[in-house]
Amino acid sequence: MGCPGAGKGTQSAKLQDTFHLKHISTGDVLRAEIASGSDLGKRIAGIIDKGNLVPDELMISMLENIVKATDKGIIFDGFPRTVAQAEALDAMMKRLERSITAVIMIDLPESEVVNRIASRRQCGKCGAILHITPGTPANKCPVCGGELYTRPDDTPERVKHRLEVYHTDTLPVKTYYQRSGSYVEINGDQTPEKVFEDIVNVLKKVK
Repeated sequence: MGCPGAGKGTQSAKLQDTFHLKHISTGDVLRAEIASGSDLGKRIAGIIDKGNLVPDELMISMLENIVKATDKGIIFDGFPRTVAQAEALDAMMKRLERSITAVIMIDLPESEVVNRIASRRQCGKCGAILHITPGTPANKCPVCGGELYTRPDDTPERVKHRLEVYHTDTLPVKTYYQRSGSYVEINGDQTPEKVFEDIVNVLKKVK
């Protein structure tokens, strides 16, 4: 868990490789559906373009199909974002005879959130997410040479709205999981390497 720009995707990718897990990024799942051009994808695009959250029942249905298809341990990245989603996730995990090992919150000051998102670019070819130093021209991906672009939900106006939604809908999830005893908070205002080290130390204790 964490606010937009906290580094959830970066850390999830590293954890996937280290612990041989299945990384499920709800953002990637939704973007793939939108890219497919399906009716569902068009409906999702309309919701996201307004900076709002996809309805809970729709998100859970999509995720359950993915979870059923793997027997690996799973990292949920960017989900749940509301208490209703957390409750639905608990119900889903129970149905699938799985359990939640840990809920890790990457905590980051809002000023740093804005700075990070302002510098974020995504490659239209390989999907890599990069952070560009302000004032530095960059339009080619150093990984594959593809064109870099600013995601629609990373514009200043959308970021402001996303943070409002985060405070209204997502922060209550923190309280929900604190009661469960599985919640751990990590300082996200560190180097990615130090954040990763702290997360690994948490997981080693709960494995």
